[in-house]
Amino acid sequence: MGGWWSYLWWGGDPDVVNPVSGLTRREVYAVQSSWAPVYKDSVATGTELLKRFFRAYPNSKEFFKMIKKLPEEEYAHNFQFKAHVINLMAALNQAVTNLNQPEVVAVMMNKLGESHRKRKIREQNFHELKDVIVKMFVEVLKLDESTLGAWGKTVGFWYKHIFETLNVEESR
Repeated sequence: MGGWWSYLWWGGDPDVVNPVSGLTRREVYAVQSSWAPVYKDSVATGTELLKRFFRAYPNSKEFFKMIKKLPEEEYAHNFQFKAHVINLMAALNQAVTNLNQPEVVAVMMNKLGESHRKRKIREQNFHELKDVIVKMFVEVLKLDESTLGAWGKTVGFWYKHIFETLNVEESR
């Protein structure tokens, strides 16, 4: 009965790995559940994330013309910065929310890679952002090892598809 109930509850075996995302249903659930408190105040969370990113990697501010010369205290008052934070958090939310449809998320990440390639963002910049996200999540959310592992696999899945289009050479 336990196996049958588990199958019904999860909509299938919770430990079978999805061939597209590399995630199990259980891992998707862990990521989505831990994301909810992050997205609850998405503008504040996103603003704090980018502030930490700029502190850790000051050169990354060069990609953000709207705040390049602003002191950190003024970021929140810049409407272009706030719009970018909203877009960032909405994109992350869509990627998390749709993990049950990994083919859709893969396409979303390909588009993200294309748009960032046009802005000369490199793979290294994404890895730096990941470092900041992991530190912030560990500090703020106090994630357990399995949830942190699920997040690592999730970001790996996202980055695989971002990098597919980010690293394509422009043909002229």
